[in-house]
Amino acid sequence: MGKVIIFSAPSGSGKTTIVRQLLERYPQLEFSVSATSRAPRGTERDGVDYYFLTQEEFKHAVSENRFVEWEEVYAGTCYGTLRSELERIWQKGHVIAFDVDVIGGINLKRLFGNEACSIFVMPPSVEELRHRLESRGTDAPEVIDRRVAKAEFELTKAPEFDHVVVNDRLEEAVAEVCALVDNLLAR
Repeated sequence: MGKVIIFSAPSGSGKTTIVRQLLERYPQLEFSVSATSRAPRGTERDGVDYYFLTQEEFKHAVSENRFVEWEEVYAGTCYGTLRSELERIWQKGHVIAFDVDVIGGINLKRLFGNEACSIFVMPPSVEELRHRLESRGTDAPEVIDRRVAKAEFELTKAPEFDHVVVNDRLEEAVAEVCALVDNLLAR
C-alpha cells in the first residue's frame, strides 16, 4: 500500500481546480478516477473524468466487492473508488490523489490511516459557494439549492480531516496545499 492524499469539499469549493494544479506541479501524484452511476456532463470523458457505469453495472461492481469505498451521494447517483484504480496507480510507484465527496474522504482516511493526508477545502462562506455554483451555469436552480443544503451539512465534517484549507484566494490555497503535499512526500 502506498501513500494517498485525499481532497474533499462541498461542491463549488474549488477542490478540483486545486487538484488539477497539484497534478501539474507534482509528477509523482496521479489522479484516482472515480466511478459514477450518473451520465457524463459537458465534455466529460469515460476513464478520464469518471468511469461512467449504468446503475446496474454499479450495483454489480458493489456486489462483487470491486469498490474500496462507495456511496449514494444523491438519490439514484452513486460514486465510488475502484480497487483496480488504486492498484493501477501504485504499480507505477505514484501517490494517489483523490478528489472525492466529503463522506468518501472520511471513509478513505479511515481506510488508509497514517498513509493518507486528508484535506478539506473550505469555501469562504455558504453565500460565496452558492455564487460559484450559479456562475458555473451547469446546474438548474433546484440542483444548486440541493448542493448548498448538502454543503451546510458537509461543512460540519471539516474537523474529521487532517487539514482544513480555506479557498478564498486560489493562489494562497494552492500554496498551502503544496506545503502539505511536500510534507507527505517527505515522510
